[in-house]
Amino acid sequence: MRKGTAALGSALFLIAAPGVVAGVIPWAITEWRMEDSLFWGSRALGGLLIAAGAAVVLHAFARFAIEGLGTPAPIAPTERLVVGGAYRHVRNPMYLAVGSTIAGEALLLGQTELLGYLLAFAALCLGFVHLYEEPTLRRQFGAEYDTYRRAVPRWIPRLRPWDVDR
Repeated sequence: MRKGTAALGSALFLIAAPGVVAGVIPWAITEWRMEDSLFWGSRALGGLLIAAGAAVVLHAFARFAIEGLGTPAPIAPTERLVVGGAYRHVRNPMYLAVGSTIAGEALLLGQTELLGYLLAFAALCLGFVHLYEEPTLRRQFGAEYDTYRRAVPRWIPRLRPWDVDR
């Protein structure tokens, strides 16, 4: 896949997946209603989580197009294993970033309903990664993925980035 095609496919999937999961569904739950009695610190923390989550999601989608020559969508996967950028710290930065965005929305808005949604999202991610994503990556990338999997944690980021050349 060419970089331009990969970038377009990634942009469309960005709208279809994280855009719906971290945007449309939280809006449907809350209609962006903000609780009046909320402490300003939790709103600030919520805003920071949203900004950080959005930045990591955009970075990860760009890596899929540029480094992997594909998209995060299972129907148009990458040609190369993506191991750069945030993927040097944790294997699933996109899921963590979307979860961070949902948690940030819950804090910013003071809407506890979003915490239940966050738990459901986390459970779906755990299942999807374990049952589909990891077996698929093992089949597609073999020993390269096994090396990466042993070096980089699934959910808790390593502080020092993994050096692919070691």
